[in-house]
Amino acid sequence: MDATALARSLLDPIPAHRTVGLEVVRAVNGVGVVAVTAPPALANVIGSLHSSGLVTLVDAAGLAAIISAAPTGDAFHGVVPLGAAATLRFLAPARGHLVATCRLDPDAREALAEVFIGVATRVRITTTTEIADDAGGVVCQGSFDWSVRRPATT
Repeated sequence: MDATALARSLLDPIPAHRTVGLEVVRAVNGVGVVAVTAPPALANVIGSLHSSGLVTLVDAAGLAAIISAAPTGDAFHGVVPLGAAATLRFLAPARGHLVATCRLDPDAREALAEVFIGVATRVRITTTTEIADDAGGVVCQGSFDWSVRRPATT
């Protein structure tokens, strides 16, 4: 499903996303792509995007991918993805325009489908994201462990 508009509506209001200037580029069929132009106010001591900005990108790309795995916008309604753990690997300074891409693996898509159709109320998945700079070089790799649930309705 092309859930780009839905992902934008859910991710744009998040304060951390607004602070870093995050843009949801695409959220389609289990792939989330988000971007920022690294703001100077969030630079670390070497002029690279601070780790807090990088984890924001990894989180948002994973969320966009999760949202886009829903078969319809209604299927995502009421689903709550919560990060349980994050890991980042810094590979190069993160400067300029940065693009983070997360592609759900088949196991994650299958587990999420069970929540979306109501077979399961909670699943745990891991997303992996790569952040690339203007030249296409990977500057950071990150993963997020998620607990994705649909609370019981009363």
